[in-house]
Amino acid sequence: MEKQAAELLAARGVSARLLEGGAAGLLAEWTAFVDAVEAGYSFGLDDYRNDLDLRTLIAVAGLAELAAEDDERLRELLDGDAAVWSSDVADAWWTRGYPRNAGPILLEDLRADGLI
Repeated sequence: MEKQAAELLAARGVSARLLEGGAAGLLAEWTAFVDAVEAGYSFGLDDYRNDLDLRTLIAVAGLAELAAEDDERLRELLDGDAAVWSSDVADAWWTRGYPRNAGPILLEDLRADGLI
């Protein structure tokens, strides 16, 4: 990951594991998340929100273009327009909607928070 991007992420308190993985590691984490959503996300809302933060970090690091393919896959998997999380990135589309094939834990959490 280029030095400037790494410094921006470090200032946000990103874990050493993500920093060490560089851009490729961060993008691989996002791909793994989208894969998990595609398969039927089996974790709860706190985990889902944590995973959404990966995309915010990608935007902050200036890597959004490299995530375009996974972004498109995720967009196709989301239903609704409820804000399930927040981001300080303009037009953070990934924070809106929820996986249409969400697993029971995520569905229960979404209902408990009044998001669906």
